[in-house]
Amino acid sequence: MEQALVSRARRGDAKAFRRIFDRHAPAVRRFLRDLIRDPASADEAAQETFVRAHRALPTLRDGTRLGPWLFGIARNVFRERSRAFKKQQRHSEFREEALAESSARFVAPSPQDELLRRESDVMLRQALEKLTDDRRTALVLRLDHQLGYPEIAKVMDWTPSKVKNEIHRARLQLRDSLKSYLKGVS
Repeated sequence: MEQALVSRARRGDAKAFRRIFDRHAPAVRRFLRDLIRDPASADEAAQETFVRAHRALPTLRDGTRLGPWLFGIARNVFRERSRAFKKQQRHSEFREEALAESSARFVAPSPQDELLRRESDVMLRQALEKLTDDRRTALVLRLDHQLGYPEIAKVMDWTPSKVKNEIHRARLQLRDSLKSYLKGVS
């Protein structure tokens, strides 16, 4: 089904490309929001991803999974924007949207629970910011988007063994960064 849509989109069928967009845009947008942490900038990056994907459709090999290919383009868009952003500012804020969505599904927490949640979110955010962009990207693809190591390898242009190694190191780095906080919470 997806290959047929890609073939039609390559021939200029706008409806086929729109279906590709509708199918993959939510995941690409969420991936970019996880990396960029600003919903408006992430939405712009997602649009840029699909503009580039439309232009690059002829380079998509048959048999290539469209999702990982789009994540690879999104990663490149993120890297370019990240470099530009770092020239303008050194520090950025994490987005609160995912936290609000997750807490909205539950009964209102007690003030103490809400304080602990916010505190732990800040600690996790700070620990994630200590990771390199590449490690954070690989970790987000694995944990949030459930991509396998071979798919992450394609997105990151790494070998699967490097993916495993970098994700392992990212987890160790997070554990190390959060160790003192977690001891205090227990």
